[in-house]
Amino acid sequence: MSPAARDLAAWALGLRLGDVPGDVRRAATRHVLDALGCAVAAARSGAADPAVRTARALGGTPEATILGQAPGTGRVSRAEAAFANGVLTHALDFDDTHAGGLVHASAPVLPVALAEAEALGLGGADLLLGVVAGLETLCRLGAAAPHGFHARGLHATSVCGVVAAALTSARMRGLTLDQTTDALGIAGSQAGGLLEFLNTGASTKQLHPGFAARGGVLAATLAGFGATGPDTVIEGRYGLYGALLDRRIEPAAVLAGLGERWELTRITVKPYPACQLMHAQLDAARGLHGAAVASVTAEVHPDAASIVCAEGKERPRTAYDAKFSLPWSVAAMIIDGEVTAATYAVIDRPEVLDLASRIRTRVVDFGGAAADQPGRLRAVTRDGEELVAEVPRSGGGPDDPDIEGTVRGKALANLGSAERVDLILGLPDLASVRPLLTALEEA
Repeated sequence: MSPAARDLAAWALGLRLGDVPGDVRRAATRHVLDALGCAVAAARSGAADPAVRTARALGGTPEATILGQAPGTGRVSRAEAAFANGVLTHALDFDDTHAGGLVHASAPVLPVALAEAEALGLGGADLLLGVVAGLETLCRLGAAAPHGFHARGLHATSVCGVVAAALTSARMRGLTLDQTTDALGIAGSQAGGLLEFLNTGASTKQLHPGFAARGGVLAATLAGFGATGPDTVIEGRYGLYGALLDRRIEPAAVLAGLGERWELTRITVKPYPACQLMHAQLDAARGLHGAAVASVTAEVHPDAASIVCAEGKERPRTAYDAKFSLPWSVAAMIIDGEVTAATYAVIDRPEVLDLASRIRTRVVDFGGAAADQPGRLRAVTRDGEELVAEVPRSGGGPDDPDIEGTVRGKALANLGSAERVDLILGLPDLASVRPLLTALEEA
């Protein structure tokens, strides 16, 4: 059996639009729309300004565009554009999530495909194929060790994202099979992303998809110039899983059903700009809005508890910290009836902090992935009435019957224009990505 990296490379290099089923193409296009909306909204809010300013300062050959900037001000090298746009896509924590791998799928991949398409003069169909290859790879790498990287204090989006980004870049550049395999091997040596931000409220997590995207472009560039990487980067003794998780995997854990079973169709679109691990509870909490709630007990998956329910989470230190606080966010939903980007602008609201202090959590092993858990809240009102609010899983998932409407409505709010939404949805027919980039300038 050949190494998993080589098989992934061969699959991606040989992929043609006709090989991609219609539902997969539609899903990939939806995620492009969703991710671009998230990036433009972040640019408008200034949430990723340090990354944007850094990319501009590093500059390089002006061959690719940073999203949402004033006309003529956002062109930098493709590596720096991939970095800035990766951070922009993830900055509000509003971007999509693959529940099985607990990875943010689009943020490390789309920025690379966009930068390469612009730099190489490619059209929308080529960009979409690069996105399909990258998304599918990233989801499979994450799902091969569910919650494994997070349990070791590593951000799976960053660990797996750099490999997927390298594959995306290599495919769009037309590297050879050997070069593409080398690119994946090189990318593996850049895998990382510490979760220590959870203990301080720092915003380093915002940077992780940008690091992965830039690292992928760098890996493909190095491979194109002759640098080599281990083809056993996935299953090897000191490969991605062996070194970082202290356990090796079989290639089949990543490759099984490749090209037949599409993990990218299982990616969830976020309705709330907060950690996916509490979205089901937020959906349930909407049902308690208007009730005179005295206390709440939230049931939480074991893999989610340490991330969104740890001690002290009821009093977040920063706005970013609040996005990873189930007590605070659920309290805000019960009081306001909604959770939006504006929710996290002010985190010292007395009424939210008071209710958050009265929200307890109970760890329940639902089985399955933490990001696909049901949401169940047991509340007691001030009159002593007991209420139960529950949902089978969070909205925005692949089984959501209104997923098209959910994505379009969210994108319209983020992009501010139906014309921009329709332009992106017509991506496969674009002969060049330039009109798209121009339309998203200071959107």
